[in-house]
Amino acid sequence: MVIHTAADIQRTHNDIDIGVRLVDALRRHAGAAKGTPVTYKDLLRLARLLYPKDLVLDRAVAVGIGAKLRFVEAFCAAHGVPNLAALAVGPATMQPPSQYQGDWDADRRAVAAFDWSAIDAQLSDYAKTARAAVSARLKPRKERPADVAWYAYFCSHRKECAWIGQEDKQEIVNLIMAGIDPDTAMKRVQVARIEFGEVA
Repeated sequence: MVIHTAADIQRTHNDIDIGVRLVDALRRHAGAAKGTPVTYKDLLRLARLLYPKDLVLDRAVAVGIGAKLRFVEAFCAAHGVPNLAALAVGPATMQPPSQYQGDWDADRRAVAAFDWSAIDAQLSDYAKTARAAVSARLKPRKERPADVAWYAYFCSHRKECAWIGQEDKQEIVNLIMAGIDPDTAMKRVQVARIEFGEVA
């Protein structure tokens, strides 16, 4: 499922934290649903059921799922296991993103047949290494300062921001909270909407 992007996507702690939760949700779904695809929103809903008190996961929205699925994909590739991210699909097409590479049906069958019970230690180590690699320039912010930063940017760029809906705004604020500047956050959401078939 190698997904290339036009933007230089920096991995954030948010991407990693939610990515770890998505690995858990996808492996449970893989066993229970025998490789049946799951939409981005349903995947987030499943992850929230598994982690009901996770505030970071609670703020996650479907439009931002691409970077989290890249983490899932990278983890699977690094450990030579089937690509769990192959199960996640857009709600409009019920297909993986157009950039998907490989045999989707075979990948889903491999995910369903794999024994996922022994990956906990690998996932923990991989996440720890990924967190250590996050740029030190990405300083997390609290929600209120991130909201203020976004509103200030929005007020001075209203025309460029005309396409932004509520879920887009939520993901932009999430990215600002993760340490990304408002302009980059907006562009990252724009690219995600196109890549993952969620164009307005």
